[in-house]
Amino acid sequence: MKKITFLLTAMLLIASVKTNAQVTKRDCEIKYNLFNGDFKSKKYDDAYKNWIFLMDNCKDLSVNIYKYGSTIAEDVRKDPALAKRVYEQRLQYFPDVDPAKVHSDYATYLYENKLASDDEIFAILEKGYSINPTKMGVKNLYIYFQGVTDRNKDTNPQKVFDTYDDVIESVGKKLDAYAVNIKKYRADSVNLDKKGLRRLRAYKINSKALGSIEVQFDRIITEIATCERLVPLYQRDFEANKSNSVWLKRAVSRMFNKGCQSDPLFEKLVRAFAEASPSPEAYSFLANVLEDNGDSVGATAMREKSFNLETDPLKKAKYKLKFAQSAKDRGQYSKARSLAREALSFDPNSGRAYLFIATLYQASVNNCGDNLFEKRMVYVAALNMARKAAAVDPSISSKARKYISIYKQNVPSKKDIFNATATPGGKFTIKCWIGETVRIPNK
Repeated sequence: MKKITFLLTAMLLIASVKTNAQVTKRDCEIKYNLFNGDFKSKKYDDAYKNWIFLMDNCKDLSVNIYKYGSTIAEDVRKDPALAKRVYEQRLQYFPDVDPAKVHSDYATYLYENKLASDDEIFAILEKGYSINPTKMGVKNLYIYFQGVTDRNKDTNPQKVFDTYDDVIESVGKKLDAYAVNIKKYRADSVNLDKKGLRRLRAYKINSKALGSIEVQFDRIITEIATCERLVPLYQRDFEANKSNSVWLKRAVSRMFNKGCQSDPLFEKLVRAFAEASPSPEAYSFLANVLEDNGDSVGATAMREKSFNLETDPLKKAKYKLKFAQSAKDRGQYSKARSLAREALSFDPNSGRAYLFIATLYQASVNNCGDNLFEKRMVYVAALNMARKAAAVDPSISSKARKYISIYKQNVPSKKDIFNATATPGGKFTIKCWIGETVRIPNK
């Protein structure tokens, strides 16, 4: 009896294999056309029958089997196991079609449906990141970087720094692309059709999301990238990297951003960077070194050299803003504002430049007023700049709103205005280097 049962099972298996083998390319094409038509007509139940056939028998026919199939599995059927199969088969049969985004989406799905461990999700994100980080979702970039930090901050901080630099460079490229498109569509906003308006809105939303996540990256890196940790790390690795322009650029940038310029290692790194990469960016850092060494003439010439070599207006704006930051660090607030305004002449949508000017005003509150009312009017000027930052640059709007909230709490109250015998809604010129005329709050 057992022998007969075994033979029947074997015969059924052979018959099944034979049936699958008899599926022709023509059969697949017919089923695909039916599936495609039903899916686009939103007849999902009819589409499902042909789709399952395609998933079983025509796995490498078209990537749309998986693009459309994810909607059926996730949104229509809400079947986690089926959705997981869609991602896995797509990666198996179409590994070269937008693989970084697919890995990113797959990780998101597993995470949201609790279908995998943190380590498994991290491994998928790591694959996507290694292929192309610019194609990954904003949230997943953050999850990946947090994972790298958690795993390496104590044992291999350089891995964290390198990953941060890679991610920020990718984010920067995306933000620059969005900035160009936003500027383009805003310039023709009067003539935009519905499609154009949708695109402009999408660019703004994506820019805002990326800007927000950039702040989170900075928060994570700030916790471990201290001068006390950076200096010995870069001293240790300098000899092995003194001709490595990428390593030098990142080391110099990180020490500059963390305010470690007073350490002798900073000048050593900058000069090595300028020698390894005679570039506008290297010269801009070298100008700071010359300035700190008392060579103002040489610093000015080096800044001009740096600036003139650059041709991209967005990068020119960033250099001007970097020069402005250096001037601020030396207490040259008026010069810093002038440089920030020059940055705006190259990139009128630079929210960072407006916010930078706002922080200059904020830092001068106690020096630009003789009484409470006058000092609080400085916050009005700062508030105006922060509002401009939020208005022109979606990527920095979240950060700008935090400053707006702080400044609004410090503008003159009704009592302050009354005691100063000032007129609500009238004009007021702020003293000292600011010299800006603003409106008195009309509360």
